[in-house]
Amino acid sequence: MSGGDPAGPDPAGRDPRPAGADPGGTAPRARVPLRRLRALIGAVPFFAFIAVFLLVPTLVVAVGAFGGAGGTVTLANLTSLGDGYVRDAFVRSIVLSASTALLGAVLGALLAYALVTARPDGLLRRVVSSACGVLAQFGGVTLAFAFIATIGLSGFVTTFLRDQLGVDIYSSGVWLFELPGLVLVYTYFQIPLMVIVFLPALDGIRPQWREATASLGGSTWYYWTRVAAPLLAPAFLGATLLLFANAFSAYATAAALVSQGAPIVPLQISNALTSEVILGRENVGKAMALGMVVVVAVVMWLYALLQKRTSRWLG
Repeated sequence: MSGGDPAGPDPAGRDPRPAGADPGGTAPRARVPLRRLRALIGAVPFFAFIAVFLLVPTLVVAVGAFGGAGGTVTLANLTSLGDGYVRDAFVRSIVLSASTALLGAVLGALLAYALVTARPDGLLRRVVSSACGVLAQFGGVTLAFAFIATIGLSGFVTTFLRDQLGVDIYSSGVWLFELPGLVLVYTYFQIPLMVIVFLPALDGIRPQWREATASLGGSTWYYWTRVAAPLLAPAFLGATLLLFANAFSAYATAAALVSQGAPIVPLQISNALTSEVILGRENVGKAMALGMVVVVAVVMWLYALLQKRTSRWLG
């Protein structure tokens, strides 16, 4: 019809109005969706927690590491990281973290595999998983006291072995309060942490993969070395790195166990901040803390890369 509305649809059925125009004729309004606003408000406590307990302390450490007398900027604190006692403390911390991470990873992976073979909803798996969740956080003064009361110089196990069996576990020295003792105590909470972290990866292994390998003539050894091991390797290495970072940053257990000396970096930092003998070493302690932050950041970056690779098949 010649008297038709020129703004209406054309003979081909196309709407001549621009895309996104309000069909009622009102102008579009720019507004934030209510759902997105609620999500942002819900994330405020998380970001506040990250800022207060992670970003601000890291900033304070970084600024203090470059701070000198009178508010000046200096590199003297960072150059002190090359001193012999600081270098030895970093070496001992790395050895302690690496050894306990490897021990915890191997023993924890074996325990996690034993749990996978049990019933998923069975009592054994529920009890062991719950115990691992508790023991992974069982550290500090409580754990140190437990080992001292058990295998210390006057511990009941030490006394029993010495009086009843004639075995002196300290015949070669008081190793519990030195680096070997720290390895033993740290491994105690590294194993359950490995179980918690590595168990989901073992659960992600499909039984069909083993059945397919067997149907094609593959042996159990072939399945574990050619199928399961390559799939579990990123998760295992990532969990090992997580255990390394966990041991490298631990402080309370070592502080309660080692009463004299400072064999690892966290204890050296404590001495620099609280020592009443050598004053003015606070910024040196912050420089050592900054070194620890760098090491842990590198380790966690590698852990994130491995987790990204694991998520490709775990999901």
